[in-house]
Amino acid sequence: MTIPAVSFEFFPPQNLAGSFRLWDTVQTLAPLGPRFVSVTYGAGGSTRELTREAVQTIHDHSGLNVAAHLTCVNATRAETLQIAESFARAGVTEIVALRGDPPKGQGRFTPHPDGFANSVELVEALAATGHFTIRVGAYPDTHPEAASTQADIDWLKRKLDAGASEALTQFFFEAETFLRFRDACEKAGIDGARITPGILPIENWKGARNFAHRCGANVPHWLEDAFDKALRDGREDLLAVVVCSELCSDLIDEGVERLHFYTLNRPELTRDVCHALGVTPRVQLQNVA
Repeated sequence: MTIPAVSFEFFPPQNLAGSFRLWDTVQTLAPLGPRFVSVTYGAGGSTRELTREAVQTIHDHSGLNVAAHLTCVNATRAETLQIAESFARAGVTEIVALRGDPPKGQGRFTPHPDGFANSVELVEALAATGHFTIRVGAYPDTHPEAASTQADIDWLKRKLDAGASEALTQFFFEAETFLRFRDACEKAGIDGARITPGILPIENWKGARNFAHRCGANVPHWLEDAFDKALRDGREDLLAVVVCSELCSDLIDEGVERLHFYTLNRPELTRDVCHALGVTPRVQLQNVA
């Protein structure tokens, strides 16, 4: 089996315990040699400063290639580009450009009067600076706000045409979901190699299921049944590793070469799945006397 290239997503800490947990996650997964790691924004840009600090710390002290999430929410165009340029000055030249979720309590995204109206405008502006490698989101299960699956794909093509180099998908639970999406993208003129599947190792089944329902990801009945039984038997972690490893293996068998893991700052399952796929720590041998 081909050994995939991997990348990892973290979220910024909001307290001291979270800081230790993030750094433990970085130290656990860094030896696996990821292509890059990314740090998220909270809903409504609520963790903007925390994201900047986490990105800077990981960049300065881990040796990893760090990508900062950047959204259109609650900021003017000038403010958003100022944040991006501050990343560039600090040596962080990779951006995951997203429209962003609305602030809590707001049902739908409303652009700032002087802000970017959508992710395409954000990508265009970032690309025009010439400073960044830009990644965007993609949705194998139709985005809850999209008119149709085809509308999602058309929007993705606009983002890639605007200057993004790669798309990272929302998580999904069955390989067929991604493969159908990739086929549809290729039919629309999008190179399937530019679409990297997003993988969620299921650390907490109830939380993962609720998250899936909120973002429109399909939850298959067989997975519901499997976790119901595993929870009764106390074997949910074992099931999580098996299910995630099989999903990744099926994708690799279909030509997928890159995987992006949503770690939720809990690295153990992601590490175990990577090991099962042959992604193991890279140890540099040193001369000994």
